[in-house]
Amino acid sequence: MSSPDSLAGPRPRATLLSIDEASELIAAHVTPLPAEQVALEQAYGRYIAEDLHAAIDLPPFAASAMDGYAVRAEDTPGRLTVVGESSAGSPYLGELRPGEAVAISTGAVVPAQADAVVPVEDVSGDGEQIELTAPVAPAAFVRNRGSDIERGDLILAAGTRLGSAQIGAAAAVGLGAVSCRRRPSVAVLTTGSELRQPGELLADGQIYDANGPMMTAALLTSGAGVEHIPAAADTSEAHRAALIRALEHDVVISSGGVSVGPHDLVRSIGSELGVREVFWRIALRPGKPLAFGVRGSTLVFGLPGNPVSSLVCFELFVRPALLALQGAPVVRPAWSSGVLGAAVQPQQTRDDLIRVRFDSTDRSAVLIPLKGQQSHQIAITAQADALARIPMGDAELPAGTEVAYLPLARS
Repeated sequence: MSSPDSLAGPRPRATLLSIDEASELIAAHVTPLPAEQVALEQAYGRYIAEDLHAAIDLPPFAASAMDGYAVRAEDTPGRLTVVGESSAGSPYLGELRPGEAVAISTGAVVPAQADAVVPVEDVSGDGEQIELTAPVAPAAFVRNRGSDIERGDLILAAGTRLGSAQIGAAAAVGLGAVSCRRRPSVAVLTTGSELRQPGELLADGQIYDANGPMMTAALLTSGAGVEHIPAAADTSEAHRAALIRALEHDVVISSGGVSVGPHDLVRSIGSELGVREVFWRIALRPGKPLAFGVRGSTLVFGLPGNPVSSLVCFELFVRPALLALQGAPVVRPAWSSGVLGAAVQPQQTRDDLIRVRFDSTDRSAVLIPLKGQQSHQIAITAQADALARIPMGDAELPAGTEVAYLPLARS
């Protein structure tokens, strides 16, 4: 990967970055956050900072896979005397001698000299004597020591996200805590004198702040800690105060104020405060005015003000960066592949991220474009299941064309 300085070199003003070029530039400026010990019961969704190795064999002893009787395979078929019991947590401590059997529970220790387990439904008898009419194969229904994983083996590699199964594996080898990358602290800043909080009364020319709550919700699905800074009015003083507060965090996400109007102050005030702009504007619809910069280790994303533009830029660029700060190995959108359920006309100069729903009548990923693709139409976007990437071009893409898509997080 190129160095940050070479990637951030001068570009012609008329040149718009592609989605992939913008992702590469962001990736060059992302360094995983320091590690911290996290109790296992609080580690769901976290990314581990170092390889985890088994400190014990798993299972730590030969265990029964069935309720039944532990036997010596060479004694079968035949009549055996039951000399004791091995239950979970209470093993039979003696050695099995010829002609003997031990009643055993699932998960219990297989006694010494026993080499097989016969299920209870395959024997007859009165509990003191059992009869086996068929031979039992050696190792039948026995979970050998270390048959899951052996001591010293790799359980999980650094960068693995901990889900339920991964936490179960860590618990099974006795880990009460794991080393995870710190969660990023993120400041969400909306800009615009016209903004009011949901629930307030609107005066003429005012609108509700949809981006703040939307970004906060999106961040909760990205593992970040969030501070929602009150909306900044369209003055240099208000922007400066809000950005000074925001820049105390690992990541700043602003919405609005990154275009070329007289009240678009985010980039200029950010520059005064030491933010080095890495790029501004990309070949994307919606989301062209996206700005990205850094101040020290703080990542600064200037998202467009239109709600759908903000959402698209978040899913394409911000979410991957947040996950990478936590140790995810790739700073790229997690594209999936599907096919268009209707024809789409591409844009000639920009990739288009259109809102689609999944065709519920088809088990494959058939993507049905929604009616209403303008960047302000957030209410229509609420019906979308995903964002489909339509590469720039002249020719119409017919139904059935394979395209990449990003599922929209709802959990």
